Amino acid sequence: MNYNFDQIIDRSNTNALKKDGWREYIFKDPEGKKVFNFSDEEFIHMWVADMEFRTADEIIDAIKCRADHGIIGYTTVYNDDYPNAFASWCRRRYGFGFGREELCYSAGIIPALFELVGDICGPDDKVVFQTPSYGFFKHASTYNGREMLFNRMKYSGGRWEMNFDDLAEKCADPSAKLLVFCNPQNPTGRVWTEEELARVGQIAVDNDMYIISDEIHCDIQRSGVQHIPMARVMKDYPKMITCMSASKCFNIAGLQLANVIIRDPEIREKFRANDKLAGFLNPLSIAGMQAAYEHGEDWLRQMTEYVDENFRYVKSFLDENFPEVEFEIPDATYLAWVNFGKVLPAGTDVNDFFANNAGVLIEGGDALFVDNAEGFVRLNLAMPRSLIEEAMDRIADAIRRA
Repeated sequence: MNYNFDQIIDRSNTNALKKDGWREYIFKDPEGKKVFNFSDEEFIHMWVADMEFRTADEIIDAIKCRADHGIIGYTTVYNDDYPNAFASWCRRRYGFGFGREELCYSAGIIPALFELVGDICGPDDKVVFQTPSYGFFKHASTYNGREMLFNRMKYSGGRWEMNFDDLAEKCADPSAKLLVFCNPQNPTGRVWTEEELARVGQIAVDNDMYIISDEIHCDIQRSGVQHIPMARVMKDYPKMITCMSASKCFNIAGLQLANVIIRDPEIREKFRANDKLAGFLNPLSIAGMQAAYEHGEDWLRQMTEYVDENFRYVKSFLDENFPEVEFEIPDATYLAWVNFGKVLPAGTDVNDFFANNAGVLIEGGDALFVDNAEGFVRLNLAMPRSLIEEAMDRIADAIRRA
């Protein structure tokens, strides 16, 4: 079937974070005291990794079918239906397999990170991750009171590359015990090559470090790009942990279910023992994600093609109107990582600037990302093109008036 990604859906009165939680999340203003030049209804929401696309009918129907059973009690995964659906997805798309006993579950990759950092690292151990980084890598370390070491990626002309020498130096710290890795990388959208993954893996092996590979964006590639799981490259490394979920690629983050593949039996048992949900899962989440893995591939393909066109539109718009703005279409994700540093005054709070001057809500800068992000903005392009066109016109007008 053909899916309609041009449809604009009003998310008002649905308790949606993207629609109703932006004041607290972006501006730390839960009471709504901050005054903007636009009313709440006028904002275009290009922030947070949450699509503006209707979830696939196959997923919605599966959730309805499970609800129609009539009993929604305490639930976890006891039979092989869901694990088999996920395992088949990984084999089919990535040539990646794992032992059934290695598969654990979490209410999301963020909760898994919060728990795993504490499970793996003692009070004097350090966590290494690359920057610019998704903010919750830092939050998980801070929550557990663990020191962080930032491996700053190299940036040139819109392209991000790893700084392997610095990564090796950081990981050689005797207290460095855990490397939190992002594949594909968030926010830059880099898909790492097999050679790059092998070099990172070797650094981890040389220093006997655990690796958590956050691969939540792995299913959203540009056409012709192939994701390689870190665990496939490090197929025998016992300290490898992989985190995946259908939440991002199928716009079902609210189902709160993630797959956590833990090879080390000691860490695996500790993770399960410390599970704050006591192992229980939402039965509607299981039904929805199983349907995504079994029946969602055509929706995913059409969505990816639509988003590819959105990226081409934004790239063409910026090249034509602001050639000094640095932006290259990323290998993966539906998030554009754009350097506005050369067209805005130094020190500009990009989140406040675009909210007040364009009526566009975005995430950017070191305030919302970890280090190495000044002047950069993350734009969510998983939305109807008409909204993107209006947003880009507003952004252009705001920059011209700056």
